[in-house]
Amino acid sequence: MVAMSLAVWFTLLVVPAAAGTCKAAAVDFILLNGDTLSARIEDDIRADLAQIGVSVTTRLLEKADFNRAMSSGDFNLCFTESWGPPYDPHSFAASWAVPNNEAHYPALSNLDPPMTMAKLLAMVKDVTVLKGEAARMTKWREILEATHKQAVSLPLWSKRNPAVINRRLTGYNHGPQQWDYPMHTIEVLSGSKEVRVAPAAQTGLFKSIGRMDPHSYRPNEFFLSNWVYEGLVSYGPGGSILPSLAVSWTADDLPSGGQTYIFELRRGVYFHDGTPWDCAAAKLNFDHVLAPPLPSEIRHGWYHLPGQVSSWGCTASHTFFVSIKERYYPFLQELTFIRPLRMLSPAAFAQGSASDPTSENSCPTAWGTPTLAGKTVRCAGIRNVSGTGPWMFKGTTLQNGSLAEAVFVSNVGYWGSRGNVEVLRAVCFETAQQVKDALLSGGLDMVVGAGVLPPVDIAEFRTLRRDTFMTMLGPRLMNTLLVLNTQKAPTDDIRLRTAIMHALNKAAIIDKELAGLEEPATSLFPDDAPYCDVDLTPRWDYDFQKASLLNCPEETVAESRPNLGLILGLSLGLGLPVCLGAAGLCYLLGTRIGYRMAVSKDKRAQPLVDEPQAKKPQEAGPDVVGNSA
Repeated sequence: MVAMSLAVWFTLLVVPAAAGTCKAAAVDFILLNGDTLSARIEDDIRADLAQIGVSVTTRLLEKADFNRAMSSGDFNLCFTESWGPPYDPHSFAASWAVPNNEAHYPALSNLDPPMTMAKLLAMVKDVTVLKGEAARMTKWREILEATHKQAVSLPLWSKRNPAVINRRLTGYNHGPQQWDYPMHTIEVLSGSKEVRVAPAAQTGLFKSIGRMDPHSYRPNEFFLSNWVYEGLVSYGPGGSILPSLAVSWTADDLPSGGQTYIFELRRGVYFHDGTPWDCAAAKLNFDHVLAPPLPSEIRHGWYHLPGQVSSWGCTASHTFFVSIKERYYPFLQELTFIRPLRMLSPAAFAQGSASDPTSENSCPTAWGTPTLAGKTVRCAGIRNVSGTGPWMFKGTTLQNGSLAEAVFVSNVGYWGSRGNVEVLRAVCFETAQQVKDALLSGGLDMVVGAGVLPPVDIAEFRTLRRDTFMTMLGPRLMNTLLVLNTQKAPTDDIRLRTAIMHALNKAAIIDKELAGLEEPATSLFPDDAPYCDVDLTPRWDYDFQKASLLNCPEETVAESRPNLGLILGLSLGLGLPVCLGAAGLCYLLGTRIGYRMAVSKDKRAQPLVDEPQAKKPQEAGPDVVGNSA
């Protein structure tokens, strides 16, 4: 009875309301068709949300349809990622203002007052021209707190690039960007100087090389552009800005409030086709990428640099200047982006070095004639693939009409350090199982990047196949996010969005689907991104009790609260007599047991049980009162 009384207390006070008391809500979850890992994670999310009365309808969409639904706001839930270095936080946040771009444009369109999307975007724009680290830190804190409180982006886990490498190779180190695979540092310890790699692509498994030009976007692959083309500067560990095709630079303040950067260019560098690198080549690339209206939202307006640049040119054969309108602090950081301001050989432009930026622009012919505010360019594309990077594009191999591999040869005249690999083959596979089989058979030397092998296979190579393969996990790059769309009911309700935030057991999903390789994330960006080491509250941690209460009507919550008066009455009415009776019973039992203990000295060390005990030889020792001799 005592236990029953305590159970009444525990049940009424601790056990949450049943899911049936929660408000029913149905949400639309869009997924990319063929993404098996995301589909498994969606199953886990659907099960968690069902516990609080939220049902999920999942739509599996092909890439084009998925992008269209995501950018137009035709969803309640969808997966996305922050962009990682060097884009986080400023360029990713700037992209929120671009229509038909990413999920956050519609998802942020209906924020809870007093915050509005216009206010948030103005804050993002203002922070990039603030002077001083302290002022920028304060403003970024305001931006991150404002975004966090709207419960639009649920941080799931931080993403790292894995690499599985046959031990015949050494010298590979992860690059500081998501698509930076520095294959040129590899040394071959044994066997052929030809290396076969399965690289992660934007679609997961590598399938296409795209146009292979440096000035446009999809279907180009970041990692291929990064192997072939270089910019003025590069992104280093910890956000450092390192020399690349420029060896040094200075920044001078202008009376107008802007700045002029002067770059001293690296001498003795040649493009893959033999054309020398100099200031004329730098200017030609800027002329084409920044030709109006391309810097606008039509093409390059997803980040702020194109709109900040006011002029550029040459003061000497290897001295290049760029003037910007304001003291835009991410200027150098945005010059490290893999696209669109990487350098193409002048000979590769449609009409060579004399190509007109307006009538013969290097933009791909698929773009047609972009026009805005009376400004038009005609896109003519490029003639060949020629940069200054460590790898030169040689060609492709087809199988049954589809890409089988892309072949690169080492740039022996590369200005930077390099290993001893002579030929690099980026190999295409249909399935992750084929990739694994090729690794184990020796037909493939390495895998780099996320999405090629499932996490369970990465864990297997890491723990069970260490003799033959080295498995590396790179630094945290970006956070995987679940976006909740404020534009579309029912996720236009912040109470439901908050309930969803607390309903998902991220740690359990990581253990189950990601083989425990990742760690739960707590904010929009990794905390080691610039200006992002901010403690945000409330924390979007798994809390089933809180999620249940948030999604229950107030009257139901009130009805479900425990009646403390009734509990107290039951406890005193039933518990007090029971306790008194139990005390009396204990007294009688104790008296009887005490008598039995006093009967025999032989039994003084035995358990207090009724089973017969075997007699032991009498031990010497002090007598106990009542013992018989």
